[in-house]
Amino acid sequence: MRTPAEIFNALGPAGEASTMSELHLLIMGPPGAGKGTQSERIAGEFDVEHVSTGDAFRANKDMDISHLGLEYDTPGGFMDAGDLVPDEVVNEIVRAALEDADGFLLDGYPRNTSQVEFLEDATDVDLVLYVEVGEDELLRRLTGRRVCEDCGATYHVDFDPPAEPGVCDECGGDLYQREDDQEDVVRNRIQVYEENTAPVVEYYDEEDLLARVDGEGSPDEVWADVKATIEDELGA
Repeated sequence: MRTPAEIFNALGPAGEASTMSELHLLIMGPPGAGKGTQSERIAGEFDVEHVSTGDAFRANKDMDISHLGLEYDTPGGFMDAGDLVPDEVVNEIVRAALEDADGFLLDGYPRNTSQVEFLEDATDVDLVLYVEVGEDELLRRLTGRRVCEDCGATYHVDFDPPAEPGVCDECGGDLYQREDDQEDVVRNRIQVYEENTAPVVEYYDEEDLLARVDGEGSPDEVWADVKATIEDELGA
């Protein structure tokens, strides 16, 4: 953990937010909280690299991890087999993704206390943003997606509906709800996320690094809160 003086020095001249190129930020929140949208804005506004673990996995699928002595010699081996990727592999991918980043926003990691411990050894964390959204709103967001069975175009029944319900604007094909967008599946995803990350949230809260953000407003409203939180918490 860096001291307030060290964080302030990372802000650049007079602590200006626009030059926060060395800040180390994390963003957390359940599926459907809008982390991706806010991450793009944070990266642009505060000049930090957005490190998404999903993107990092795809970029490092063929990375040599033979030194770990695991079943597969690359992360892709686990991914192609449909196996759960071990923490050791996830940690190596995160390490590689952070090597060239002076300032970063880490999205999708850490997800358990073992990963927290690894990250503590690898780098300092200045602030953890936790985007809070209630289960009812998450369900509305995640179960409303509809996909065209012919061309794959996507819609949302509330936020981006087709001109005619159930019919694709692009090709006239039928729209359907994917299995992983159905309510029982979505509820399970939310529950699993909360159970797995509760200890992580509690840890960062106890370390006085966690800042909670209301994620139930419009993207612009949430962004205003996110931006103000980063500036206020880090003394900009």
